[in-house]
Amino acid sequence: MVSQEQRRRQLAREKFLRQQQRRTSARRKTHTRNAVIAAVVGVVVAGGALSYLTGAFKSDDKKANAGAEVTPSASPTSKAPDPCEKPAAGKVKSLAWKKEPAVTIDKSADYTMKMATTCGDIDIALKASAAPHTVNSFAFLAGKGYFDHTKCHRLTTDGIYVLQCGDPQGTGAGGPGYTIPDENLKDKSLKGNVYPAGTVAMANQYNAQTQQGRNTGGSQFFLVYQDSQLPPDYAPFGTISDAGMKALKKIAAAGAQAADPQTGNTAPNATVAINKLTVTKS
Repeated sequence: MVSQEQRRRQLAREKFLRQQQRRTSARRKTHTRNAVIAAVVGVVVAGGALSYLTGAFKSDDKKANAGAEVTPSASPTSKAPDPCEKPAAGKVKSLAWKKEPAVTIDKSADYTMKMATTCGDIDIALKASAAPHTVNSFAFLAGKGYFDHTKCHRLTTDGIYVLQCGDPQGTGAGGPGYTIPDENLKDKSLKGNVYPAGTVAMANQYNAQTQQGRNTGGSQFFLVYQDSQLPPDYAPFGTISDAGMKALKKIAAAGAQAADPQTGNTAPNATVAINKLTVTKS
C-alpha cells in the first residue's frame, strides 16, 4: 500500500517531469527566435563582435546551455527576515566558449571549491577522480571569474530540497556555451534514488521519459540541503563541508518565493549571491 508520503513524492516527481517538458518546448521556441535575431544582427555587426554573437547564439541552440530544471517548483513559504548580507560590489561577466576546455587537472589530487556567498562560505570537496570533466570545467570557469557576482536562482522546499546556482543570467537558461559529459552516475552515495544532504551535482536537460538529453551539463549545479529523492541522472561531483551545510540550511530556512511566471523558478527569499567562487588544488 502506498503511504501518503510516497504518494506526495510521486506527485512531486510527476510535476517535475511535466514542467521539464514545458520548459524544453519553451526553450526551443526561444532558440528559434534567437536564431532570427542573430541573422538580423549579422547584417549590421562586423568583425569580432559578429563572431562573438554568432558563437553565443550557436551555443544556446546546439549546446542547450544546461538550463533544464532538476527539481519541481516548490510551494512558496512564508517570508522570513533575510539572513544574508548585501552582495559585494561587482558585475557578472558575460562569457561564452565554443567547446569544453581540455582536461588539465590532476585526477589523483584533491580539489576544493569555495563559494564565498552573501550567506557565508560554502566549502565543497570535489571528486576529481570520479568526475574529472566536471571538476576541470569548474576550475576553468572559476579561473575566468565566471561565477563571481552571480545569484543562486532557485530553491525548492517541497519533496526535493536543493539550492540551484551557476547561471549568470539568473533565469535557469544560461550556460558557458559548451556542455560536459555526465559523470559518476553510479556513485555509491546515491542509494535508493536518493541524493543525500551535502551532495553537489550538475543540472542538465535529461528527460527521463524520452531518455534524451544526456551529456548536457554546463555551469548550473545544485546543492542538496536535505535528503532528496531523485533518479541518478545528475552527476554528483562534490560534498559540502559541515560549515557549508550550516550556511545552506540558513538559506533554506528563509524559504522560497512564489514561482516566477516567466521562468517557473522559485527564488530563495534570502539574497543568495556568489561573491567569488574559487577552485584550489591541495
